[in-house]
Amino acid sequence: MAMVTIRYWAAAKDAAGVPAESLDAGTLADALSAALDSRDRERGERLRGVLARSSFLIDGQPAGVRPHREITLAETAVIEVLPPFAGG
Repeated sequence: MAMVTIRYWAAAKDAAGVPAESLDAGTLADALSAALDSRDRERGERLRGVLARSSFLIDGQPAGVRPHREITLAETAVIEVLPPFAGG
């Protein structure tokens, strides 16, 4: 497992209740699951809804459509959670 940082933007930051957090995770799926597990039920459900609509950058590179469990994370990786933005 790696210690990674998740940075939340816009609606994701509001749903998470923090701008960023550090978690132990080996894959993108592990990181997102840990983020959800660390919240109370109501906030976790709000965050789950935002994550389902979000795009992710890992160390500045798009995660794309690959399954999250197949995206391995390097030690100190930074995950950016980018919810859909209005206005293009």
